[in-house]
Amino acid sequence: MFELFDLIGNWVAYDLLTLASDSASGAAIQFFVMDALKIFFLLVVIIYAMGLLRAFVSTERIRALVAGKPLWVGRSMAIGLGSVTPFCSCSSVPLFIGFVEARIPVSITFAFLIASPMVNEVAVVLLVSLLGWEVALWYVLAGWAVAYVGSVVIGWFKPERWVESYVWDIQRRQQQEAFAQANGFKARHDFAWNEVKVIVRRIWHWVIIGIGLGALFHGYVPEAWVTATLADAANWWSVPAAVLLGVPLYSNATGVIPVVEAMLGKGVPLGTSLALMMSIAALSLPELLILRKVIRWPALALFVAVLVVAFILVGYLFNWLGQWMV
Repeated sequence: MFELFDLIGNWVAYDLLTLASDSASGAAIQFFVMDALKIFFLLVVIIYAMGLLRAFVSTERIRALVAGKPLWVGRSMAIGLGSVTPFCSCSSVPLFIGFVEARIPVSITFAFLIASPMVNEVAVVLLVSLLGWEVALWYVLAGWAVAYVGSVVIGWFKPERWVESYVWDIQRRQQQEAFAQANGFKARHDFAWNEVKVIVRRIWHWVIIGIGLGALFHGYVPEAWVTATLADAANWWSVPAAVLLGVPLYSNATGVIPVVEAMLGKGVPLGTSLALMMSIAALSLPELLILRKVIRWPALALFVAVLVVAFILVGYLFNWLGQWMV
């Protein structure tokens, strides 16, 4: 399915608009069309599926099931799910919304949101083939650690209070769920489809803005400029600079790995390169714009602060380990 979206993006940018495939505008338009189709598809499918699930199984039962297990089990399961879903940061948001709607603890949903764009099987295979199994292993362990510790720290602040009310309107949903469960499949379908309309209507314009910004950076920020900037800053502040530089950029871990390989070839330290990779994959400006319509500013600021600190620490660690690994 995602390959089809890529083909449609190619058709719009290079055939319909006749833009050159090696032009910045062509790359930006292709990326925008492809990513918009993918994210809206995921929004509709995942929110509908979670709504249908809740029309069969009440949120109280789901909550009781999760609450009956230790938090470390829930976090581990969320990280495991994130590790096998090759989503970019924006594509992970629909499932994040679905988890919140199902009343799964918000700190656990953040574990998924951090792990999913950072660690997946495709990225691991590429890391092994390009940088070796030692780098891949350490990267995966670092990604899991960031997701787990980050979700613990976020959980300390009780983030449930910062979820937007339309996402987690418990009383309204309980009434609608009870009606759907008592009136057959048609009522369940109507409940699930109404959830899609409510959520998409609230956030669609932010999705467009976020993807548009990501497309501009994707098409108009040259990889050579990023590499040269960080290669010239091979000192203590290169890691924080890489993390901050990665925020406005937008891609997934798979798309960033070749850039990391090129950066290493230009002399950028391993930790600095991977800090940039983590920041681009898990902490992008388009993702933050979309998330803002789901969680309030305090939760968003906490999420950003935790990941920035974690990525900087991981970058310094990898710069030290890189003396033996690369």
